[in-house]
Amino acid sequence: MSAEPTLLAPDEGQETRGAPPSAGRSGWASLRPLVLRLHFYAGVLIAPFILVAAATGLLYACSYQAEKIVYSHELRVPVGENKTELPISQQVDAARKAHPGGTLSAVRPSPEDGATTRVLLSGMPGVDADHTLAVFVNPYNGEVRGALEQYGSTGALPLRTWIDELHRDLHLGETGRLYSELAASWLWVIAGGGLVLWFGRRRSRRKLRGATGRRRTLSLHGSVGAWAAVGLILLSATGLTWSTYAGASVGDLRQAIGQTTPELAATAAGGGEHAGHGGGGSGGATGGDDAGLDAVLKSARAEGLSDPVEIVPPADASSAYVVRQVQRSWPEKQDSVAVDPATGEVTEVLRFADYPVLAKLTRWGIDAHTGTLFGIGNQIVLAALALGLILMIVWGYRMWWQRGRGGSFGRPMPRGAWQHVPAYVLVPLMAAIAVLGYYVPLLGIPLAAFLAVDIALGEIAYRRGKRSYA
Repeated sequence: MSAEPTLLAPDEGQETRGAPPSAGRSGWASLRPLVLRLHFYAGVLIAPFILVAAATGLLYACSYQAEKIVYSHELRVPVGENKTELPISQQVDAARKAHPGGTLSAVRPSPEDGATTRVLLSGMPGVDADHTLAVFVNPYNGEVRGALEQYGSTGALPLRTWIDELHRDLHLGETGRLYSELAASWLWVIAGGGLVLWFGRRRSRRKLRGATGRRRTLSLHGSVGAWAAVGLILLSATGLTWSTYAGASVGDLRQAIGQTTPELAATAAGGGEHAGHGGGGSGGATGGDDAGLDAVLKSARAEGLSDPVEIVPPADASSAYVVRQVQRSWPEKQDSVAVDPATGEVTEVLRFADYPVLAKLTRWGIDAHTGTLFGIGNQIVLAALALGLILMIVWGYRMWWQRGRGGSFGRPMPRGAWQHVPAYVLVPLMAAIAVLGYYVPLLGIPLAAFLAVDIALGEIAYRRGKRSYA
């Protein structure tokens, strides 16, 4: 298909060295050298970060299925003939008897036949403060099948948690998150620029059949890049929504236009994902009469909350139980209710259908990015995108090497391309880049550094009489 460097290619095509672009060029003809040069620098300098993100992302895409195999004993149990489950309160009592330490954080009743109930305990010795201990209980007989550390709203167990943290921050904490945000900030730029370059070529130059050497490598890179570009741009956008700096900008924007994710009053008062951290006992911190987990679940069912659900005990004596659906696959189940612990009556209902548009899009985008929105099909697509991205990066560096005739790396496009872009195109383009760089700092700061270094090198070359054109 394509003989054009498209995605993540540290190669800039076959432009003539030492000759300036035609003075009369306008539009795409004047922008193309500029896009090629940016594509080159981004491919050379940012591609290593994206390569790490792609490799760890490929592992994460496979982790869901691996988790089911590795932890099958804890996750699955034989189904009895009558399929009669014990009351939730009895299952929690069995878990608390086996693990009396800590406090009850939440309960996830068995969502289907043969699945265990998860009783989540916080404040357990040896368990990370941001994690909980998940005690797996056979819902049919109360047998405790085991206990594993769990993280996040998707219920990640140790294997998936380790891979998730590797992908997110390389196990380096907040500092390590800068690598993944840098990769996400630039992936859409490189992918989008490469796609524009690919479409800007004549169809006759997109033929792969019969191509050899560098042209074949470039064609493979371009063909895969053209097919993967949209998926990579979506991965970049969704990855930025919960990044450190760009994610904060997204959050501020959503708040400013009234598109934040709504919460139950009970959640906002102290429920949240890990509600009950300050409570005590299996019935929560009600400080008096408690309707109990079974009555709370029955009330939630009456409001239409089907499996899978999570029951969060009250955070304190003035709070309510929160029952929320936790299914992240399509169609998503995200309704939630607050239940009075004294009476067992529902006091508040929040429907996912009533979420603002951007709140829904954010939820769907994150779930698609993490591979849960469409289940195993979603995970296969993510794995394919990650593998394609790895291949494109390798092909990109190979093209750069082949361009140097196998003995050295090739050179980028000559400097000065921006001087031949018409002012009516350049000025709004630079303004848009400046605004975007402000809200996505790990795009703006490296880009400013690229430009500063490039200008400095160009000035040095000019003073030495070696400047290609200007």
